[in-house]
Amino acid sequence: MSTGDFIKVCDVQSRRLDKGFKLTRVGVTGVKKPIRVKRNGRIELICETLACDIDVYVDLPSDQKGSHLSRNLEIIREVVDESVREPVSGIENLAASICRRLLERHEYANVGEVHIGADYFRESETPNGRETLEFYRLMGEALAERGGDLMKTVGVEVIGMTACPCAMESVRSVLEDGVVSEEFPTISHNQRNICTLMMTLPEHIDLEANDLIGMVEESFSSPTYEILKRADEAAVVTNAHKNPKFVEDVVRDVLMRVLLRYPELPDDVVLLVRSESEESIHKHNAFAERITTLGELRI
Repeated sequence: MSTGDFIKVCDVQSRRLDKGFKLTRVGVTGVKKPIRVKRNGRIELICETLACDIDVYVDLPSDQKGSHLSRNLEIIREVVDESVREPVSGIENLAASICRRLLERHEYANVGEVHIGADYFRESETPNGRETLEFYRLMGEALAERGGDLMKTVGVEVIGMTACPCAMESVRSVLEDGVVSEEFPTISHNQRNICTLMMTLPEHIDLEANDLIGMVEESFSSPTYEILKRADEAAVVTNAHKNPKFVEDVVRDVLMRVLLRYPELPDDVVLLVRSESEESIHKHNAFAERITTLGELRI
C-alpha cells in the first residue's frame, strides 16, 4: 500500500455517523496573518499591512464525523499570498473571498462564515492642530449560504469620551447663584466610551472604514487622543463638557449620522451600534445598543 493510499483510507473526518447531530460552526479561530490593504488617502492610493486575527467556520451535517480543518488554513494562506500581489480593498472583502472558497472546498457544508479583526492606526489632529496617530479596531465579516447571497459586514470600534448630563445638572442645581457661567459649562464626571458600529450589506457595496470612524468620533462628547499638551488637554475637557452625552445619546447620534451619510443604501442594510461607558464614579459600566435596518430607521 502506498502512502497516498494510506492517507486516503484514513480520512477520519469523512466517516459516516448513524446518530450524530448537525453542528452550526466548526472551524479554526485566532489565525494571525498579515494582510495588504489599499485605501484612498487624501492625495493618492495608500497600501498598508494589517495584522489580522481570522476565524473561519462551516456547518457540519449530522452524518459526518468531522470537518477538514486543514482546508481552512490552505484557503487563508492563498488569500494572504494574493493580497501581497494585489492588496484587497477592505478586510470585509477579504472575508467574502474566504467565505466563498469555504463552500467550494467543503462540499458537505451549507454555510460559510468568516470573522476578521485588525488593529488600525489613522492620522488625526488634536483641537489645536497637533498631528497624532490614533488607534482603532477594524472588523470585517462575511456569511454565505449555499445557493444564496453572500452578505458582508464592515465594522469599527472607536474609543472616545462622554461627559455625564445627569451629574452636570445635579452640580448645577447645588451651585450658588453666580457660580454658573454661561460661557463655561458646569463640571461633571467623565467616562471613557467605547463605541462599535457595524454595517451588514450586500457584497457588491463597498464602504470606507475611515468614514465610519469619523461618524462615531463625531458622536462622542469629544474624541480622545494619545498625546495631549496642556492647551489641547484643556480644549478636550472643555469641549466634552459643552457637549454632555449619555450612552443612549451616542448610539442615537451614530444612527442619525449613518442615515444622513448613506441615503442611497438599500433598506435591508443591517446596523449594529453599541456604546459602553466605563464609569468614573461607579463600579459598573453604562451600556446602550441598537440593532436595526436602515429601512426601520427611515420610517
